[in-house]
Amino acid sequence: MNFKDKEAIYLQIADYVSERITLGKWLPEAKIPSVRELATELQVNPNTVMRTYEYLQQKEIVFNKRGLGLFVMANAIAQIKTIRRERFLQQELPDFLNSLYLLEIQPDQVLKYYEDFKKTKDTQNENK
Repeated sequence: MNFKDKEAIYLQIADYVSERITLGKWLPEAKIPSVRELATELQVNPNTVMRTYEYLQQKEIVFNKRGLGLFVMANAIAQIKTIRRERFLQQELPDFLNSLYLLEIQPDQVLKYYEDFKKTKDTQNENK
């Protein structure tokens, strides 16, 4: 995993976990990798993964079954989408809109790129 400098690593790992859940790779009510397993897979400190899992528990995306490990919440996908939508609208969209304005890019131009992107993603997800 390639980490970005602008965001805390534990939040980037939370996005990675959330993406796995959203794409159906980690199913609702299913056990997720242990702290050590994920730390080894991503080559990060186990304490960082522990912080990620604590954050995801607070956000009600995963839950702990004492003695068994962490599991995906039944409503995790809806919760993830709510959190990501809010973050996008508050943090990313204003910068995006500012760029459109400064570069004089019209929404219909962006829409074409979005439709092409969506087709590519849909095709990729069908093949997985």
